[in-house]
Amino acid sequence: MELWLHSLLAALALPKFGLSTIFVVAFIGATLLPMASEPAVFGLVKLNPELFWPAVLVATAGNTLGGAVTWWMGYGAERAYELTTHRSPKAQALRWLERFGPKACLVSWLPVVGDPLCAVAGWLKMPFWPCMAYMAVGKFLRYSTATAALLWVFPGQFQP
Repeated sequence: MELWLHSLLAALALPKFGLSTIFVVAFIGATLLPMASEPAVFGLVKLNPELFWPAVLVATAGNTLGGAVTWWMGYGAERAYELTTHRSPKAQALRWLERFGPKACLVSWLPVVGDPLCAVAGWLKMPFWPCMAYMAVGKFLRYSTATAALLWVFPGQFQP
C-alpha cells in the first residue's frame, strides 16, 4: 500500500498533473483532516503563471466537493446519533447556525471552524444545494484573494 501511495504522489507531482494535484489537496483539505491547500495553489501558480484562474477554479471545485463530503459526514453522524440515543441535540451553537441557515456555509473557508461548520450543516440537515452554493462562493473568494495576495507579496513576472 505504501508503494502504491508513493507512486501516486510521485505521478501527481509531475507538472502535467499539477491541476489534479491541486484538486486532490484542496479536496482533502476541506475534510476534517487539517491540511492547507493554499501553498499548493500558490506554488503551482508561481511556477506556471498562466494557470492562475484554472488553479483557482480547480481548487475551488476540489474544496467545495470536500465540503460536500464533510456535509454528508455530518448528516450521517446526526442520523446515527438519533438512532442510538432517540433524541435530537440542540446546543447554542446549533441554534445559531439554524438561524443563519445555509448562508452560514459562506464562511466555511475559515481555518479551524470552516470544515466542522460543513459537518454541522449536514448534522442540522440544512438544504444540501444552497449549502454547496454558499461554500463554493466563499471558497472561490478565498483562493482567488489568497493566491493574488501571495503573488503580490512575492512578485514575479505575473500579476493577476
